[in-house]
Amino acid sequence: MGDVLAGFHAVWEFESDSVLIRYERGIRTPKLFQALGERRIPLSAVEEVALTPGKRGTVALRLRPRVGADPLWEAASGQLREGSDPYRLALPAERSTLAEYYADELKGLLTESGPTDRYLVAAPAAPLQFKAYDGKASFDGTTVQFRWSWTGASSAKWKAGDQSFAVSGLSGVEWRSPEVFEGHLRLLPREGGSARPAQPDQDPASVVFGLGYGPVHESLPFAAAVLEAARTRGPVPAVPAPARRDPADIAERIRHLGELHRAGLLTDEEFSQKKAELLAEL
Repeated sequence: MGDVLAGFHAVWEFESDSVLIRYERGIRTPKLFQALGERRIPLSAVEEVALTPGKRGTVALRLRPRVGADPLWEAASGQLREGSDPYRLALPAERSTLAEYYADELKGLLTESGPTDRYLVAAPAAPLQFKAYDGKASFDGTTVQFRWSWTGASSAKWKAGDQSFAVSGLSGVEWRSPEVFEGHLRLLPREGGSARPAQPDQDPASVVFGLGYGPVHESLPFAAAVLEAARTRGPVPAVPAPARRDPADIAERIRHLGELHRAGLLTDEEFSQKKAELLAEL
């Protein structure tokens, strides 16, 4: 098609086999759009095209990805608000005829439907990181790391220590929006998933969100990138030993362990073991 359709917060470029969506930058543009920058969705990844009435004199041109085609859409699992849907282009109502034309053109180019066994839309690129309520999460493309915050992490997570997960050992990701109660990101192992704690704040394979922690535009692209890596990549090379930590940080962590020990939340043996592990990182 080779045409361009500009709407609120985004511009869609129609190509012969895909739609390239470029998101605008600005204070009115949803932060998720700004974080994504752009998305290219192949027509082979599209299940449905629809034109629907919008709010306040607008119409919306929408694409719905096929099941299993887009890791971002799969991770979101229907939790995004309408205004944050990356495949929804809002336009003034007076452009509804033009939008209808493009909707019909796209529908005529769709040749596949139903679930797909591989991702057809690229995930956000690593490295990625964000700050959760109880720790910091980082992903370098092969390994997810959780580093606990002494002000927010539960004693169960402090007992377990900072965590490192190779994507080769993960089957997927569970993302619950920070905009709802008990928002969190949980890593799902390939084996033994049923044995994990029920509550994310007690699970060392989870980080929990809160007001200002783990916002959608940071935690959702992170979840999508990890999900894509876990589903599509095989065994990964051995992870190099982590760099030595700041002695002041180690001292602060030992102090917090001491508080847990004095409060009876750590046994003498657990305290000695965790202290020795921290000192070994100097």
